[in-house]
Amino acid sequence: MIRIVTGKHRGRKLAVPEDGPEGNSKGDGVRPTTDRAREGLFNTLAHGDFGQGGQSVFSEARVLDAFAGCGALGLEALSRGAAHASFLEIDRQACAVIAENLDHLSETARGKVLRGDALRPPQARAGACDLIFLDPPYRKDMAAAALLALVAASWVAPDAVVAVEQERGETLAAPEGFEQIDERRYGRAQFTLLRYRVSSQS
Repeated sequence: MIRIVTGKHRGRKLAVPEDGPEGNSKGDGVRPTTDRAREGLFNTLAHGDFGQGGQSVFSEARVLDAFAGCGALGLEALSRGAAHASFLEIDRQACAVIAENLDHLSETARGKVLRGDALRPPQARAGACDLIFLDPPYRKDMAAAALLALVAASWVAPDAVVAVEQERGETLAAPEGFEQIDERRYGRAQFTLLRYRVSSQS
């Protein structure tokens, strides 16, 4: 069982796909980010200097949760005050669970579930996102390719903050246009925080 750990929905339970906690979000089961790791990440984002003009990074943010699994990261962002979250997930059952969780939290108006592959994402239709969570299967070396694919599909806004989850000890070479701004480890999980430095004029 996992719960929302921060914000207005704190303590609310989330459903997870029946495949169980191991595996990945490409049909082999879903591995939700642990409560402890999510709490650590969201505290880092909340208290760090990541927002624009001194604002919270969550304030009115448009969020993308890619390789979304049960949607825990995007739902945490909505709980913290994000304006909207899109959830990109290839597994049909996981997409149904995300929709269930949005309904359970009364957040259906601020969330959209998209069934698709983060390595070949659909084109962004409602504008680029300011805050992006990327949680690919561990040890599959998908993060950099997914980031470039999301840029090409117009999901990544200039100066967007990206949180990439990997297994502790994995490395990530920041793709062109991205700069590493922080790194945190919580148990098995390792988060690399990136900033997309490409200007809106480029």
